[in-house]
Amino acid sequence: MSLLSWSDLQTYWSHPFVAANILVVLNLLGALALGMVVGFERSYRGRAAGMRTYGLVCMVSAALTVMVGYSQFWYGGQTMAGFPDPTRVVQGIVTGLGFLGAGVIMKDGLNISGLSTAASLWAACAIGILVGVGFYAAAILMAAASALSMAWVSHLAAWLPSHPSILIVLKFERDHTPLEHTIRRATLERGYDIAPGSISITCHDGQLEWRFTAVALSKDKGASIAQLAEELSKTAGVIGFSVAHARN
Repeated sequence: MSLLSWSDLQTYWSHPFVAANILVVLNLLGALALGMVVGFERSYRGRAAGMRTYGLVCMVSAALTVMVGYSQFWYGGQTMAGFPDPTRVVQGIVTGLGFLGAGVIMKDGLNISGLSTAASLWAACAIGILVGVGFYAAAILMAAASALSMAWVSHLAAWLPSHPSILIVLKFERDHTPLEHTIRRATLERGYDIAPGSISITCHDGQLEWRFTAVALSKDKGASIAQLAEELSKTAGVIGFSVAHARN
């Protein structure tokens, strides 16, 4: 019997097979929604990993788990003698992808970027696995859900209430010693609060450099980066600074 016969190809779109794909799809959508709920809490508090990252990771985890429960439908319900356990292959793929994901995550001081890209790579991995085992409808839906998440969830997160965070680096004049409570008060006056445990202080040739993450008290109250830069340029004792959004 030819593997490319019309009757064999039809099994991939038979009623039981499509029903299994629909159940997988419902699990993926539910996992995506629940992951976004958890990610909103992180996004609301201005953390690096937000709704997109949590939603994608949760959906991928569900995809890799739920498909195991429908192994009788893998490869169109056909099995080949001597075929190894596919779950061991999946395990190797996911493990190898971890190194690739780590390569796209960049850390610049207290600022982290690339988390959503790493999560999307993991999503692409799960999509490929679903295609490989023959869950074409579920793979198509997951590809669409992943693309929409990357494109539109950031707009949803921007619309929802949140506490955006900004990475601030201050370089002071030689032998000038700033006071922490003074910096905290100045930060609060501009609608921000210093995130607990985010302060990092270094000293080079008598010049202090402060790095910390400032979290907005609310999305509409915090001063803009342009306003912060203008005020910092006029602050006594500050000879250099850097302000940037905490990206993910």
